[in-house]
Amino acid sequence: MTETAIARVYPLPAEEGLGDEDLAALYSDGAGDLPWLRVNFVSSVDGAATHGGLSGGLSDDADKRVFAILRRLCDVVVVGAGTVRAEGYAAMRVDEASERWRAEHGRTAHPVFAIVSASLDLDPASPIFRDAPVRPIVLTTERSREDTREALSEVADVVVCGRDRVEVDVLVQVLNERGLGRIHCEGGPHLFGDLIASGELDELCLTISPRLEAGVATRISSGASPIVPVGLRLSHTLVSGDTLLLRYVRR
Repeated sequence: MTETAIARVYPLPAEEGLGDEDLAALYSDGAGDLPWLRVNFVSSVDGAATHGGLSGGLSDDADKRVFAILRRLCDVVVVGAGTVRAEGYAAMRVDEASERWRAEHGRTAHPVFAIVSASLDLDPASPIFRDAPVRPIVLTTERSREDTREALSEVADVVVCGRDRVEVDVLVQVLNERGLGRIHCEGGPHLFGDLIASGELDELCLTISPRLEAGVATRISSGASPIVPVGLRLSHTLVSGDTLLLRYVRR
C-alpha cells in the first residue's frame, strides 16, 4: 500500500516525504520532563469535533498515520468512557512496526489503556478488557458503586482519583507513579475541558479536516474552563493534501 505523503511546512526549511521515523522524531522533539500530557483531536475547519457523531468520520489517512505514531510514542492512552463507547474502542494494541519501535526504545510492546469513568458504565466482559495485551486501568471517583469497582477489579486496576469527578492532577500523579509518564489522551471533549482547566496540559496535536460540517456537532473541548486561558506555541505544521496537522505546546 502506498504511504500517505506528509510534508513539514513549518518551521522552515520545509521537508517532504516524511517517514514514520521522521514523524516520531518531530512529535518527540521539545517534549519536556515527565510527566508529559499530550492530547490528540481532529476537527473540521468550522470547529466540529465529529461527523455523524464520530470523530473517525473526520479522519483521513494522514490523520490515521499520526494517530498511530502518537500511540507508538506514549506509555499510556487515556480516554473518557463516553468516547470509548461511542467510538467503539477495542483492546489497546499498536501495529507491528510500532511494537518493534517500542522494543528498540525500551518500551512495553503496547501502551496501557486507561479509561476515565465517574459512573463505571463499563462491561467487564468487553474485549477492551478480555483481549487486552496489558492490564488496563480504570480511573474513577469515590461516588462510583463499590460492587461495580469490585467487578471491574477482576479485569483492570481500578483507581479512585477524586470524590465527585476524576481530578486531573491526581490522574497524572497516579499514572506517573506507575511509570506511565508519557500520557496521551484521545478525548473526549468533556475530559479535554477538564485537562485544560486543570493546568496540567502540555501539548495539543490537532488535525484540521478540510470540510465544513455546520449542524450541532460538539467542539473538541467542553464543560470546565480555565480561570486564565492557556497560551500555546506552534511547534510544527504538517500538510497532506488539504489536511493540516498541527502541533502546539504550552508556552
